[in-house]
Amino acid sequence: SVANLSTMPHRAIEAVQTERQLRLAFSDARYFRVHPPLPTAFGDEGAANFMRLVSPAGGAAVEMFVYGEGQAGGFPSRQHRSASEAVARRHGLDPRHTLMVRQSEAAIAAGAFHNDVVAVANGHVLFAHEQAFADPRALYDAVAALVPDAVIVEVPSDRVSLDTAIRTYLFNSQLVTMPDGGMTLVLPAEAREHADVWTWLSELIAAGGPITRLEIVDVRESMRNGGGPACLRLRVQVDAEAFAAIDRRFLLDDAACDRIEAVIAREWPEAIAPDDLGNPRLWEQCLRARSALTAALGFSPDEI
Repeated sequence: SVANLSTMPHRAIEAVQTERQLRLAFSDARYFRVHPPLPTAFGDEGAANFMRLVSPAGGAAVEMFVYGEGQAGGFPSRQHRSASEAVARRHGLDPRHTLMVRQSEAAIAAGAFHNDVVAVANGHVLFAHEQAFADPRALYDAVAALVPDAVIVEVPSDRVSLDTAIRTYLFNSQLVTMPDGGMTLVLPAEAREHADVWTWLSELIAAGGPITRLEIVDVRESMRNGGGPACLRLRVQVDAEAFAAIDRRFLLDDAACDRIEAVIAREWPEAIAPDDLGNPRLWEQCLRARSALTAALGFSPDEI
């Protein structure tokens, strides 16, 4: 399903283009079905508020939709429960293995407008802050009942405060399974630079467990614009046949990375000041840059 992002007008304009791209990437109806955005009355922020857990042994997964209610600290609850329930229904998810999880007011008030700022899941591991959810014990009990070998890694608030977790994007990270079966937590450099965060993470690795490695990446420019490693977290579970049916132009490899890097170095503005926004030459430069990028990836003009 395409997220409508309707809570924030400057984001809501993205839905049309996102749908066009997804329909192109996942066009093979034998394996995929792309749903249009929900009506704008149902605030839906998409994958940033969704998590999935499954046992290493296989079996049914548990699908977790995290939503907010009301306003806290002046911040709106951008993911509506009604939107999450609508997505679950039209995707045909088994209600017995689908959980609607309320985000804590403390997390929203602290600026965690998406759940992926305070929690991340991969495989059978849920990595979350102690204050991420309104009723964490109920969630953990439900997860244990559905995935008995699930592992909950909870960061206590007396070791890493909610504010620190959000500012360092501790949870706005990528948790990925490596070929050896261990998991790597891919973190922004800010996590290493904060003593409380790095001390807790170092103790986590030393203690043993499913998360076996920390990988630091420098994404400062993205962080300053509100995006951490989790902005790449949309996951589509596919088998080999379905993977082969995805439009190859959307798949990232070293060659595609090199082409993207070359376009950015050649076409991207080094800086944009507020006074530049009314300059027609800036808009022309941005249009040229986008055209160069899409062409480098093999797309024709206006295809995506």
